[in-house]
Amino acid sequence: MPNAPRISFEFFPPQSLDASFRLWETVQALAPMQPSFVSVTYGAGGTTRTLTHDAVSTIHRNYGLKVAAHLTCVDATRTETLAIAESYAAAGVTEIVALRGDAPKGAQRFVPHPLGFANSVELVEKLARTGKFKIRVGAYPEPHPDAADATSDVTWLKRKIDAGASSAITQFFFDADTFFRFRDACVKAGINAPIIPGILPITSWEGAKKFARRCGTSVPHKLDEAFTTAARDGREELLALAQCTALCDRLVQGGVEDLHFYTLNRPHLTREVVRALGILPELVLEKVA
Repeated sequence: MPNAPRISFEFFPPQSLDASFRLWETVQALAPMQPSFVSVTYGAGGTTRTLTHDAVSTIHRNYGLKVAAHLTCVDATRTETLAIAESYAAAGVTEIVALRGDAPKGAQRFVPHPLGFANSVELVEKLARTGKFKIRVGAYPEPHPDAADATSDVTWLKRKIDAGASSAITQFFFDADTFFRFRDACVKAGINAPIIPGILPITSWEGAKKFARRCGTSVPHKLDEAFTTAARDGREELLALAQCTALCDRLVQGGVEDLHFYTLNRPHLTREVVRALGILPELVLEKVA
């Protein structure tokens, strides 16, 4: 029987007082589950740049967790982007998730800043040259909305790994075979860096479908039918736990050693899935933000 996987969590920075309380409650709930690292996102278009920095620094300082800060190419010059990276290094944060980033709100597609990085490969190359960071990147088991063809996501990932990234975290998916096919294609392309599956515990099926439409994730018809029936019978949470646990178990049975959970700052379901995988809390943290 495979060992329990290593786990990691993604949080997003708060933009209101209520959201701030929810973030810290999420960190308090999940930190005892012994994550190998946690990540903190940027908002769309880089809109939470300062909030992300503050959240990353606080989590690193107050909880002793290894934090990977998201850094994007959106709406910033190269100098501004690298200054943010340097500020992380100065705060003791030496892991970065380097991403191109989504287009700013209202824009139809990503357009590089005239003085900024054109894409994530350029960003990874520059960060790698500093020698200060462990760099993770994004990966897409199903075609990214901007992908030129079915093979370009593998090609881009290889370019990012060759530029200096040490691992990749995938967009979420609902079918384990989607990940396995992608992993096989990456191996065939000569990619030998770890590829960590991104897992979305479904706290809202309608919300999950909206996310899926935005990022190009396919929604299995049977899963949609199951959640429709479960909603009618008041069993959505039970189905969500069973679905997510089964997906993770299938991945682990298929040789996956790391799982990255998109928590949406809602810890309950993620914590229950992790416990179902055999990972129990190590201690109760008392220090608060």
